[in-house]
Amino acid sequence: MAVDTSSAAEAAAPTTRERILAEALNLFAQSGYGGASMRELARRVGIRESSLYNHFPGKAAILEAIVSEHGPASSASRLEEPRYKQLARQPAEFCRQFALDLVEQWSDPREHQFQKVITAERNRVPGIRAKFADHFYAREQSLMTDYFRGFALAGLISTTDPRETARLFAAGLIYIRLEHYVMGAVSSPRPKVIEAIDRYLTFFLSLVAAGRDADNKKRKTKGETRGKAAPD
Repeated sequence: MAVDTSSAAEAAAPTTRERILAEALNLFAQSGYGGASMRELARRVGIRESSLYNHFPGKAAILEAIVSEHGPASSASRLEEPRYKQLARQPAEFCRQFALDLVEQWSDPREHQFQKVITAERNRVPGIRAKFADHFYAREQSLMTDYFRGFALAGLISTTDPRETARLFAAGLIYIRLEHYVMGAVSSPRPKVIEAIDRYLTFFLSLVAAGRDADNKKRKTKGETRGKAAPD
């Protein structure tokens, strides 16, 4: 049976909207949001300037769409996928999958461009800072908290505060990103990043291991007993 390769290629080809966003990300990273023009963007996409407005009402809407598809927004969207929901009772597998997906995201040149754009423009464009910081980070944090709350309720981890546990997990990953992708002159090779991820996951999971609170209480009780004077 013959395969229609032309149809498959057409299905895989980016849409005009996707091409606009891809070229806009490149343009904003190179020229800055203020220095980028709709005319230049249309030229890069290969369409008329007037055609841009069939997809977006203006430049601010394009930047908002870029924010909606990168950074915390993409992490939050992953957390809602079936492959993550299948790990709702597997904390170690969940944490490792989330970390590995972040490594892929960090290694994507588009993510580097996005971070450059959002760092420069989040205070200049009305609404972008609030949309980025409040809506997307809040959404990602809420979803992460739900997972850790589920782990705790199922007795799979020990924590008195699922929200802070989720924040602690994310904070360690942020430091790994800073160390291996942001602060150095060049990004670390992938094996070195994975090694750092594995070391951190081993440590983090040991902190929240189920039964840890009970073990601590037992050790505390024994210590208090040893410290008391023997009865007369």
